[in-house]
Amino acid sequence: MKILTLIFCCCYLGSFARILKVGRQQPYASVTAAVAAADNGDTVIVEKGVYFEKNLVIGKSIVLKGIDHPVLDAEKKYENISVRSNGVTIDGFLLQHTGVSSIVDFAAIKIYNSRNVTVINNIINDAFFGIYSQYGIHCLIKNNTLSAKAKNEQESGNGIHCWKSDSMQIIANTISGHRDGIYFEFVTHSVIWRNNSFHNIRYGLHFMFSNEDAYISNIFENNGAGVAVMFSKGVKMFNNYFKENWGDAAYGILLKEINDSYIENNHFEKNTSAIYAEGANRILMKKNVFKNNGWAVKIQASCSEVTLEENNFLENTFDIGTNGSLVLNRFNKNYWDKYEGYDLNKDGEGDIPYRPVSLYSMIAEKNPPVMILFRSFITSLMDKTEKVIPSLTPENLKDDHPLMKPLPL
Repeated sequence: MKILTLIFCCCYLGSFARILKVGRQQPYASVTAAVAAADNGDTVIVEKGVYFEKNLVIGKSIVLKGIDHPVLDAEKKYENISVRSNGVTIDGFLLQHTGVSSIVDFAAIKIYNSRNVTVINNIINDAFFGIYSQYGIHCLIKNNTLSAKAKNEQESGNGIHCWKSDSMQIIANTISGHRDGIYFEFVTHSVIWRNNSFHNIRYGLHFMFSNEDAYISNIFENNGAGVAVMFSKGVKMFNNYFKENWGDAAYGILLKEINDSYIENNHFEKNTSAIYAEGANRILMKKNVFKNNGWAVKIQASCSEVTLEENNFLENTFDIGTNGSLVLNRFNKNYWDKYEGYDLNKDGEGDIPYRPVSLYSMIAEKNPPVMILFRSFITSLMDKTEKVIPSLTPENLKDDHPLMKPLPL
């Protein structure tokens, strides 16, 4: 009897879900009017066209579906869509021209204190903030394309911005031209997967005070400074691609005050510094490829219990840089293309340790003009002498088991 009653209730509620259509020859001429008339569970379908909606507020659990990407234009004055209800879906719109303010964080789509919100298949152009989650929980942001043409940080917000949110899924979005491509602050238990973040002014991805998150299989290319992970713990960074992040303060990844995290199976190519670590503790860097970077890894003396093992170091100007003589980190079984040792017992590991910090790199870091002598005979002589009789480079910063061949990563 209880089962029959439950089935009856579901059918009864489902039978009252409606489809409301918006368009020139449809019952509703504006999206605002259709949303106002909708009830929880209804679907509002918007036909192709241009709609000037003054901050469309969704306070009901509805599906808002666009056909052929109808345009919602905020006329550079308003927020496009404000989501203030659980269980909302926004699918298939072109949102453009949000307002710009130094006081209000206008966004193309802003989620306010809501859960189970889905934002998929949208195109966002010329927005201050693209998609903004404030106290969002279990929200999905997927397959959106966000582009802006910001000229400086002050005039631009972030592409996808999450603040004090939990269990977010940021999947397969394309973001360019913003301050930061993706920004997390006080965000936990969330995943950033298969996104492409490029040509952003500051960072492709920016983490602040965000714990137990993962970013996997993303591409961060040609951003001002790549990725910053700061004041966080339990972060998993797997299978990402960091490329062409050049500049005086540019990195593939900046690690600052980060603990108990993993950096595995990533590819770093053509970055000023592939990884810059300061105040990092208990970090495992494993099976990464560092190729053709200025510095592969700069690991400052404030770092401890950082382990680098089974990585490939290929064609980097300098493999490792540091600013102190005290080394509390471990290097083991990496492949270094500058290693000149031998393997008499043919076990695949060098018989003498490799010291990846060169004297010249330490001098160049403190006195950049000496780079004019790079690849000269005198610098080679200095480095070879330092390896035989270490004086300035950290004596215990070494790989005791360097690999003779690169790993198939």
